[in-house]
Amino acid sequence: MLSRVKSIYLFIRENGTVTTTSLSEEFGITARTVQRDLHVLQYNGLVTSPYRGKWTTTEKKVKIS
Repeated sequence: MLSRVKSIYLFIRENGTVTTTSLSEEFGITARTVQRDLHVLQYNGLVTSPYRGKWTTTEKKVKIS
């Protein structure tokens, strides 16, 4: 699961603002699963939703290994 969350974060970082639907289609998972993963990222301060259903990364520094 952590690798999927990491992949979602990297996808958002590379593509800028994305929708929940586009993430669902890109990763072949349900919208509910995307929402759960985004909640994990949001809780850790890595993504934000400036508009309903759209997500972008924050300025928080991240060490990706």
